[in-house]
Amino acid sequence: MKSFSILFLLVLSLSCSSQINQDQMGLWKMYFVKADFKESQFGFQGDFQIRNWDLTTDLEQTIIRGGLTFKPKNESVLFTLGYGNIQYGAFGDSRKRLNENRIYQEVLYPVKFGKRIYTKHRFRFEQKCTEIIGFRTRLRYKFFVSIPINQAELNKGAIYFTVYNELFINGMTHLKSGFELEHFDRNRFYTSLGYILNDSFKIQIGIMNQSTNNWRKSQLQISCHHWIVDL
Repeated sequence: MKSFSILFLLVLSLSCSSQINQDQMGLWKMYFVKADFKESQFGFQGDFQIRNWDLTTDLEQTIIRGGLTFKPKNESVLFTLGYGNIQYGAFGDSRKRLNENRIYQEVLYPVKFGKRIYTKHRFRFEQKCTEIIGFRTRLRYKFFVSIPINQAELNKGAIYFTVYNELFINGMTHLKSGFELEHFDRNRFYTSLGYILNDSFKIQIGIMNQSTNNWRKSQLQISCHHWIVDL
């Protein structure tokens, strides 16, 4: 049986006859929040995203996601256990939606090189379930690099450059009849410029190119990142 990427399966399941326009720029609007509980090793992180196939109203996904975090004492590594709800939209005029529930576990490990190179390794394991397709797992590995431009540290007033690459690999599956997945799911490569307004808020604007075995597409991304200390 021919293998398909998950988004192509979603397009088929939503009965959308339009082909994805690979030359059309998409728009992803994202808000990320991270909170530390006062005098505790525990915290919270979450995000809300609206992703469009185009720059206006053709919905690709909405994402609501949040998780409990844990940071061991005297360590920089951060562990997260979380849940997300995702609504998928098909490319084109269709207004049909597909709902997905997702549980995930995550490890984030930052490493600094020299005075100006900030890196992060993020490992995420997801368990995804949709009514139409069934159950599957997915492994994700993301490598970030951030470099301040106008000053040495990533703190208030810094203009910085960020690049990341994220690889997605499909794991165990229990799919309904008619669906089959390849091990490779997708890859994302992203570059952006950011500005740190203060100790609790920064913004980034960048371009992300996403590729599967069936299509490749670029998205303009606008993201806000909010830290809340001693919640």
